[in-house]
Amino acid sequence: MRLRILFDQNVPRAAAAYLQGIRPGWTVRHVGEVGLWGASDSHILEWAQADESIVITFDEDFADARMFPVGPHCGVIRLRVWPTTIETTQTALDRVLAEVPETALPGAWSS
Repeated sequence: MRLRILFDQNVPRAAAAYLQGIRPGWTVRHVGEVGLWGASDSHILEWAQADESIVITFDEDFADARMFPVGPHCGVIRLRVWPTTIETTQTALDRVLAEVPETALPGAWSS
């Protein structure tokens, strides 16, 4: 399975590079690479839906079902880490990948 991942602007670009390194078969990008730097959350999710990408974010707004109801999309993974350093982000990504089967990631809406 070739997953497509889009990292939100609040997640360090180094996290995207880290994930690409441990999952070389996936397409991993950061909003800064696709012209979405400074875009609204709704625009980022719309772009991700069109690209069939899972969004990875620190932004709790994505977890608000009133703003972003669960629907036909590839998923949002909200990482809840503090501090939001690359080390804690990598640990959180490792934990998600260890605990959630790859086949369950598309369509996920977790935080």
